[in-house]
Amino acid sequence: MGSIQAIRGTRDVLPEEIGDWQRVESVARSILARAAYQEIRTPIFEQTDLFERGIGEATDVVGKEMYSFKDRSDRSLTLRPEGTAGVVRAFIEHGLYAQGGVQRLWYTGPMFRYERPQSGRQRQFHQLGVEVLGSADPRADAEAIAIAADILRTLGLKDLPLSLNSIGNADDRQTYRQALVDYLTPHQAELDTDSRDRLSRNPLRILDSKDAGTKAILQNAPNILDYLSPASQMRFEQVKKLLDDLGVAYQIDARLVRGLDYYTHTVFEIQSNDLGAQATVCAGGRYDGLVKELGGPETAAVGWAIGLERLILLLQQLQSKTVSTIDFYLVSRGEVAEAQALVLAQKLRQAEFTVELDLSGSAFGKQFKRADRSGAAGCLILGDAEAATQTVQLKWLKTGEQTTIVQADLLCAPDQLRQQIAQSILP
Repeated sequence: MGSIQAIRGTRDVLPEEIGDWQRVESVARSILARAAYQEIRTPIFEQTDLFERGIGEATDVVGKEMYSFKDRSDRSLTLRPEGTAGVVRAFIEHGLYAQGGVQRLWYTGPMFRYERPQSGRQRQFHQLGVEVLGSADPRADAEAIAIAADILRTLGLKDLPLSLNSIGNADDRQTYRQALVDYLTPHQAELDTDSRDRLSRNPLRILDSKDAGTKAILQNAPNILDYLSPASQMRFEQVKKLLDDLGVAYQIDARLVRGLDYYTHTVFEIQSNDLGAQATVCAGGRYDGLVKELGGPETAAVGWAIGLERLILLLQQLQSKTVSTIDFYLVSRGEVAEAQALVLAQKLRQAEFTVELDLSGSAFGKQFKRADRSGAAGCLILGDAEAATQTVQLKWLKTGEQTTIVQADLLCAPDQLRQQIAQSILP
């Protein structure tokens, strides 16, 4: 009988990578907190109807990619393929709109889509996203985009092109939809298979086609910006002006429409040229009709999501590996010494030092080798002699300098100890 392995399209995040994930989450959490965003956590699975109504039955996500199943009560449930619909459902169900003002929410967690697995794209993937509910102000669009750019910039990323477009309101989009269908219909036989299918169901998605022949046909297709109402045009100009004021560079991409039906007005993508075909790191836009579509009051909203796998892949390509720093590696030998070592390790941890306690019970020589490999700043040594005198040997691993310290005195001056650790790890 063969060993059980992770399902295709899923992957384990091993300890050596966790530092990158934690850093991304920490930076995002800090920046979002300063902008008064509050975290929300929604279930991993929802009623299938939520996504059919919210995302749109004509989309590829609903039509081809969702993980849906029947539970024991014969209800159709779906593992969430994206985060916005669940947040909006919670916004309605718990009456968050009744609090008045603007709800700034953020989330992170796994999403699920049945896609062809490739680098930076898995069937179980993780997103970090924000939703700003309750404001139609163009400043909300600009603020959300600026915060996304700030997160990426703080993580050390540079030269990430921002593509920007407006798809107008529902009437604008319907007018443009008809113009696009009229243009493409004579070329129907020349379109790729997916685009021919989308021509009747979701023609705007044809603009996203990667097929060379279809892209060539689209060169002379109608431009959605020419079909915006005066009000929609004015709104888009306001968003662009606000981004200019913020110093956020962008390029207009009239082919950018995003793949979900709920978008209105502003849509955008932040990309990286270092990720090949899967270049989009962050994407989002405005969705003023979704709350009402799902049974809530008419509520303007805007949001975005960052694909964490893609982002972390990019970070790993562009910078050195995140190293987990250990302050002390604690070795001990002998029953009394080992008991004292456990107590000492816990006291140091409670004082916010990072301590790895060797639990092998092996000879000191083997423990010392593991201490050297651990990357710790110092090695704490407890043997029979130290146990008898309630002392501990502290050896700074980089210099080899070693001193004897009374265990009770080790934490008398924690700030001084931290300073010693910092000095010991300097190049």
